[in-house]
Amino acid sequence: MTPDPSSQWPFDLHEAVQHLSDQDPRLASLIHRTGPVTIAPRAHEEPFEALLRSIVYQQLSGKAAGTIHGRVLHITGDPPRPEAVLALTDDELRACGLSRAKTAAVKDLALHTGRRTVPDAARLRAMENAEIIERLTQVRGIGPWTVQMYLMFGLGRPDILPTTDLGIQKGIQQLDGLPDLPKPAEVEARGAAWQPYRTIASWYLWRSVDG
Repeated sequence: MTPDPSSQWPFDLHEAVQHLSDQDPRLASLIHRTGPVTIAPRAHEEPFEALLRSIVYQQLSGKAAGTIHGRVLHITGDPPRPEAVLALTDDELRACGLSRAKTAAVKDLALHTGRRTVPDAARLRAMENAEIIERLTQVRGIGPWTVQMYLMFGLGRPDILPTTDLGIQKGIQQLDGLPDLPKPAEVEARGAAWQPYRTIASWYLWRSVDG
């Protein structure tokens, strides 16, 4: 039996959804149409595993990225380990389908993990969001958006709003019937009412755009 996603978030998911519905009638309508949250954070994953996947998936379709990611795991082990990545040549990683830039990023992630610049999951759970972003963006190929995705769906942080994300901007445009996409500052202002559960609001906005 598949576990109930609501039991896997480190906060009360039902309380979060009720808060969003109470604070925003338009979002409440979207929540009613969409139904319950069907995703849960990957709490068992170490950041190296999650961030490696993020690097592989950047700017690729899900199917193509999944194939490449599977090839990488085949030669590094599942879950992958930094030392396994560092033992591979660039040519071996590129043979999986990684670009030169992604190969360099994966190697850099492994180096930073070995040096503890990228802490383990237990240490990250004790850190503030801003500190996590500052630490993880030291890795080549990892920017604030990638770290925000990890905060949301790796650590299950409740109040993340990726203001530069196109899906979030499109979701707000549809929600409010706007003629143009909102700018990041406008997304930030629009999401103020959704605090402290902007992660869950973001999920509903993505779902509205996806279909």
